[in-house]
Amino acid sequence: MKILGDIEAEHDMRIDGHVVGNVFCKAKVVLGKTGSIDGDLHALNADITGTVNGNISTEGILCLKANCTVNGNITVGKLSIEPTANFNGKCSMSGNQTSKTSYVTENNMVVLNN
Repeated sequence: MKILGDIEAEHDMRIDGHVVGNVFCKAKVVLGKTGSIDGDLHALNADITGTVNGNISTEGILCLKANCTVNGNITVGKLSIEPTANFNGKCSMSGNQTSKTSYVTENNMVVLNN
C-alpha cells in the first residue's frame, strides 16, 4: 500500500506500507519492517523497524529497532538504539532541562555535545 499525502492521527497507529508525506500522531507510531516514510514523523512515542527518510520528532521515547534505517535528524525526549540500527543524522535530546546534541560519525561512533 502507498499513501500520498500527510497523515494525522489522535491514537496509536502502525504503518507497514509506504507513506510519501508527513505523519503527525498524538500517540505512538509503530513503523513495521516493511514500512517506510518519505517525510517527517512527529509523534508522542515511536518504534521504528522500517525506513524513515526525513526528520523524526518525539516528545517521549524513540526506539530505533534492529536493522531500521533513519536518514534525517531526530529530536527526542529519550532515545533507544539497538546495535544494528542505521541512523544518519543529528540527534537532539531534551529529556531533561538541559539539551544534548549528538552526532553519528561514519564509523557509527556517537559524539555527545552539551
